Amino acid sequence: MTSKALKVCQLCAVDFTLKKFLLPLIDGMRSRGWSVKAVCSDGPFVLDLRQRGYEIDAIPILRSMNPAKAIYSIFALIKYFKREHFDIVHVHTPAAALIARIAAKMAGVPMVIYTAHGFYFHDNMPWWKYKLFLFMEKFGGYFTDLLFTQSAEDADVAVSENILPKSQVMVIGNGVDVERFDPENAGSSEKTRVELGIPRESFVLGFTGRLVREKGLVEFLEAATELADRFPQLWILLVGERLVSDHAGGVEKQLAVARNIFGARLVSTGFREDIPQLLSIIDLFCLPSWREGMPRSIIEAMMLAKPVLATDIRGSREEVVAEETGLIVTPQSPEALAGAMERFLLNPEWGARLGKNGRKRALKIYDERRVVAMQIDRIDQEMLRLESR
Repeated sequence: MTSKALKVCQLCAVDFTLKKFLLPLIDGMRSRGWSVKAVCSDGPFVLDLRQRGYEIDAIPILRSMNPAKAIYSIFALIKYFKREHFDIVHVHTPAAALIARIAAKMAGVPMVIYTAHGFYFHDNMPWWKYKLFLFMEKFGGYFTDLLFTQSAEDADVAVSENILPKSQVMVIGNGVDVERFDPENAGSSEKTRVELGIPRESFVLGFTGRLVREKGLVEFLEAATELADRFPQLWILLVGERLVSDHAGGVEKQLAVARNIFGARLVSTGFREDIPQLLSIIDLFCLPSWREGMPRSIIEAMMLAKPVLATDIRGSREEVVAEETGLIVTPQSPEALAGAMERFLLNPEWGARLGKNGRKRALKIYDERRVVAMQIDRIDQEMLRLESR
């Protein structure tokens, strides 16, 4: 344990990230007696989080690399960090993480930590774009003391591409609240079906997340519509929305086409808090993303004993064991998705068995308490090293 109560800044671009992903870590740090302030752009969730007792400073955080705006943000953050005298600045999300790391080092913050929730560069983008975003991560490495990656593959890439040496890189994985995502605690699936108007005899194909192109939703909808006529029992449940702050391409046109084909059999709920209850009614969870870190949505589905259909990308392929807890298909391939969906539609009992296997796997390795403890323990060790110098 460190010899003092640390003052920590948890920084991300938008309040959605704070609410959805960072609260367990903040709670864990506060339980150690550390003082934690969150920093993000102002948004619809900030007031509620403040009322729940979280300290949040709303500062406009850049989500693109516009040079003029980046310089403005860097100097605003330097001023803020110098005023607050943080022991640690812990950053999340690529663009915000880069400018905040530069600012933190220029402000003299003793320790700067970056959690890569999934490097933006990936194998399915043009080579020049890959090289550009890789260069930005390498540049950011000069201002980073410790890198946490959720994916083991991301950690390997960070070392092999010389973003940071191995001694400064740690795989933390990902996790969820095992009690909240317990099938026994999810409530009545029949009640949720009635609310959404989904009949009991239907086969529900589910997705949770941002409704954007890079989540593979164009291919998802194309694959599903290919099966719509042959499988009248097939229903689609989309949970989420495109954020106002989202720069990723939307899928509104493709959704309109799918709605014309499925009619009432396509249910889109928007943003919801009751994810366990919604997942309880699906028969197959699908996440056909182009890139991920270590997707929590897959873990949530696995915890609720749902089989998973995902793409062969970093993170997703670490979570899903092909033919044992779900299926892995080629990214950006509607044909591959449709073929895999059809296997589950034709043999739902097989899918249910894969779902049960997935829950066993999730319980072993995806408990968020372990993930939080790993990070705090490592930070403790690094701060002790700093204090002993």
